[in-house]
Order: sequence, then structure tokens, then C-alpha cells
Amino acid sequence: MLNFIEVFDVMDVEPATGSSVWSGLTGTRAALERDGHMIDPKAMAYCPIEWLDERGYLDAERASRHPRPTSF
Repeated sequence: MLNFIEVFDVMDVEPATGSSVWSGLTGTRAALERDGHMIDPKAMAYCPIEWLDERGYLDAERASRHPRPTSF
């Protein structure tokens, strides 16, 4: 059974347009706050805790080794 945790995408602002662009990082609230990122509560999602690295960020390689729930 997988344990799920809330995660948030780290977004950057595109200087030319002002639009949000995903930075390629997704992490826990604690990791983002620790590293100085702002959190948009509307950008929340859930992932299995087993997919996170020791820093609290989503590790794509770990995620690829685990079965994916149907909602992902």
C-alpha cells in the first residue's frame, strides 16, 4: 500500500510574458518553504511518499520504478 503526501510544482515566471512556467521541480511543502519557494495552494497534488528523494522533491527515476495509481 502506498502512502500519499501533498506536493506542489515549483513555478517560475516567464519574464517576457509574465506567465507561469514549470521549473521541473515538484516537492513537499516543507522542502519548498526550506528552499525559499512560494507555495500556491491551488497547485497541490498528491504522490506516493516513496517517490520523494531525501530532500523532499519528486524523483522521476523512483516514480518510474513504482506502479502508478490510476489517478496519475
